[in-house]
Amino acid sequence: MLEATELTKQYGDVHALAGFSLTVEAGEIVGLVGHNGAGKSTFVEIVSGLIRPDSGRVTVAGKDPAQARSAIGTSPQHIALYRPVTVREHLKLYGGLAGLRRAALQREIDELVGALRLSEFCDRPVGLLSGGQQRRAQAAVALIHRPGLLLMDEPTAGADPETRQALLDVIKQRAREGTAVVYTTHYLPELAELEATLAVARAGRVIARGTSAELLDGLPGEVRVTFQDEEEVSISTTEPSTALVGLLSGNERPVASVDVRKPSLDDLYRSLAVAHV
Repeated sequence: MLEATELTKQYGDVHALAGFSLTVEAGEIVGLVGHNGAGKSTFVEIVSGLIRPDSGRVTVAGKDPAQARSAIGTSPQHIALYRPVTVREHLKLYGGLAGLRRAALQREIDELVGALRLSEFCDRPVGLLSGGQQRRAQAAVALIHRPGLLLMDEPTAGADPETRQALLDVIKQRAREGTAVVYTTHYLPELAELEATLAVARAGRVIARGTSAELLDGLPGEVRVTFQDEEEVSISTTEPSTALVGLLSGNERPVASVDVRKPSLDDLYRSLAVAHV
C-alpha cells in the first residue's frame, strides 16, 4: 500500500531525511519510533503530500501522494482543526470532500461518534473542547472516509486513558479491515497493544525493521531480588532463570520479592540508538 524508497529532505544544513525507506502492506500497523529529529514527522508530511522530498520515491497504492489523497487519512502531531467549527461539521465537511454523500456520510459519522465516544461534545465548537476531546475529533476526521492508508503522528500525545483506548480500538479494527497504518509514538506500550511491526528511525533513516519478537530476540532483560533486610540486587541477563538461581544459591537471607523483567521495546530502542551513534 505504501512504498517509500531512499527519501531525502534537507532544510538548510539539517538533513531531516537521509535515505529513509519504508514499506507498509495493507492491513499492517507499523509503529514508527525514534527520538525527536529522527525524521518521523517529515516522513508523514511527505506521504501526506504536504511537502515533496528532495530525492527518492514514495507511492501510495501505486500513485504519487498528490494523486492518492483520497486514499490517505492523516492525523498530524499538532491539532489542525477549525476552532469555531463543531466536530460534526468537521466530519460532514471532510467526508463530503472525500466523496461521501447523504446516507453513506451519516453512517460513517454515526459509527465514529460511537466508536470514539464523541456524542456528548459532537455539536460543540472545537475551540471549547479539552485536549483529549480534540485528539478524538482529529482522529475521526482522518478516519471518516475509510482511507486505505492511515497516518497517525503522535495521535495520543497528552490524551487521557479513555481517549487512548478508544483510538487504539478503532485503529485495530480498521487494520483488520485492510487499512495500512503508520503510527508514530513515544509511548511504546501502545505498539505492543496494537501488535504493530516496528520501524526504528534515527538521523533520517530507518535503522531496524521487523516484528517485536524478532527485534527483541537476544536483548537482555533484568532479574531483581529484594531481601528482607531491604538490600536489592539486580542483574541484566539473557538467561533469567540461570541468573536467579545464581543470586539465590547459598544465600540464607529471607527474600522479600523477586522481579523478572523481559526485554522491552524501550530496551530495543536504547540498544539500537547506541549501536548507531
